[in-house]
Amino acid sequence: MSSETPADEGGVEIDDVVRFERAGEGDGASLVAHVRGEIDTLTAPLLRTELDARLPEAPLVVLDLSGVTFLGSAGLAVLVAAKDAVERRGHTLRLVCGSRIVTRALEATGLLALFDVADGVSDALRPTG
Repeated sequence: MSSETPADEGGVEIDDVVRFERAGEGDGASLVAHVRGEIDTLTAPLLRTELDARLPEAPLVVLDLSGVTFLGSAGLAVLVAAKDAVERRGHTLRLVCGSRIVTRALEATGLLALFDVADGVSDALRPTG
């Protein structure tokens, strides 16, 4: 029995899907996840696992989707689950769509209105209120 995840079996590495960075210092540091490539049934479970492991870390989570070339239903489900997980902790999630591909997928499903969307990562990291 193999210990590989389904994404590993398809030859997909975590670095192919998402790269994380911290913005700021200490407990108040924000987490920026730069997501890239096709987010579909093969890559979405890997993205979800990585997000689930890191979401508790930061009061503000920014998902930079500007490098996403396809966003399927599995990817949309990951975004909704991430939003729910962040909000349950009383934290904030912001999306940076960055392309018509991502915006169109969110609009077509009626999900765009659920998210706090910023024009870029620097805009997403600005404090609100």
